[in-house]
Amino acid sequence: MALKCGIIGLTNSGKTTLFNCISNTKAAITDFAYSTNKSNIGVCNVPDQRLEHINTFIKAERLVYATMDIVDIPGLAKGASLGEGIGNTFLADVRLCDALIHVLRCFDNPNLPHVEGSVDPARDIEIIDFELQVKDLEQIERKLVKVEKAAKIGEKNAKHDYETLLKYKNHLEKFQNVSTLEVTIEEHAVVADLLLLTEKPQLFVCNVNDKDAVSGNKYVEHVKEYLKDKNAEILTIAGKIESEIAELDNEEERLMFLQDVGLTEAGVRKVIRAAYKLLNLISFFTVGGKENRAWTIKKGMLAPQAAGVIHSDLERGFIRAEVIKYNDLETLGSENKCKEAGKLSVEGKTYQVQDGDILHIRFNV
Repeated sequence: MALKCGIIGLTNSGKTTLFNCISNTKAAITDFAYSTNKSNIGVCNVPDQRLEHINTFIKAERLVYATMDIVDIPGLAKGASLGEGIGNTFLADVRLCDALIHVLRCFDNPNLPHVEGSVDPARDIEIIDFELQVKDLEQIERKLVKVEKAAKIGEKNAKHDYETLLKYKNHLEKFQNVSTLEVTIEEHAVVADLLLLTEKPQLFVCNVNDKDAVSGNKYVEHVKEYLKDKNAEILTIAGKIESEIAELDNEEERLMFLQDVGLTEAGVRKVIRAAYKLLNLISFFTVGGKENRAWTIKKGMLAPQAAGVIHSDLERGFIRAEVIKYNDLETLGSENKCKEAGKLSVEGKTYQVQDGDILHIRFNV
């Protein structure tokens, strides 16, 4: 699945630190604003204890995790929509992402000045929202001009498209993100080609100092209060601790480190899983032989499409899918016991694959 999750935020918020913890590609970190003018792109494994647990029942030579593309986008600044900082370069990269991880600075550090002069994560959200809104408004107004010309020559659907674009324009002019606008499927189709920035789902990550890793701080509470009516997911991580954990190769050492600081799990694992969900992705498994593997699909995909993710021949020659639910395997302990208990189902082309399904595809090419 070629879906990308972008990491955004003001400069010096901890974006690149988070990227380095998540991604298999490492990027340079500096204390200077606008120290880079290009995005870093990487791939990360999606943590999944189910895959690890499956391997205790059905042994394989290796485990292959689902993956997700991550883009670390250079820090935004007030005025980016007018070219300040890295301006339009940033915004073009955001447009190509399917969902956004918004990193908020929620820590004090006199040696690392905030680009706005003080720490205020709610204000920082407003700054970035405004810049994205301005760019979306430009896109809408540009399309309005084209549609208006089409309406004058009587082009079909031009009147409907014009009214729809005005609806979006009025919403943005009220400093509201497109994601909060209620529209029909037909109305959304009018702007789908614009890849509007404020339409993208967002996950908010509060980056705190080490001492606040477990319980957060006043800045995190401020963010929660600010976003309380927006149905937003908010996670708290301590970037410095996470980067130190990420450098440890031994899983036992990582667990000891986490226990020492009062954590039960690395925060970045939660961020990755939340981002995966934000992209509307789920995993199914194939097992046995050389590898036990998690595959990534969009929620709602049918069995032949899921088979095609493994190989195009499997989709082309799809006959049926033999399905065992992960929970049934966990309860009964083996594929044979699942079969004996009637927990293996045979599904056809209309079966909608569920998160955690263990599939064996039958096909003929």
